[in-house]
Amino acid sequence: MATITHAREAVVQTLYALDVGNSQAIEQFEEILKDKRIKQKKAEFARNLLKGVIEHLDEIDTIIKNHLIDWDFDRLDKVDKQILRVAVYELKYTDTPYQIVIDEAIKIAKNFSEDKAKSFINGILDKIAKEKK
Repeated sequence: MATITHAREAVVQTLYALDVGNSQAIEQFEEILKDKRIKQKKAEFARNLLKGVIEHLDEIDTIIKNHLIDWDFDRLDKVDKQILRVAVYELKYTDTPYQIVIDEAIKIAKNFSEDKAKSFINGILDKIAKEKK
């Protein structure tokens, strides 16, 4: 059975595909949802999340850039960048508790990123969450 984490992963995968130049990524998103068996409320959550990240991408990227210390945004790992984008969107534009957002981002990083990415992502998101409080 698909979880809300799977829904977030589908969004990260779609954003990654867009970032690497797949112009069909948005059209393929529904197929990803179907393949992962993400249905009903979870699918709607994923659609809204993807739409929100895309609509607010410039603002999200600015927030991330402002929290990078001694690191260039363009040098971020492409998967890590998408994980951060999804999480920053949720932190800034939804009512999802920050603990859940950070926990979910770290779960996704465990599945798709290198080990060191977890602490990097956690640090960035923790700073952003503290500002929101």
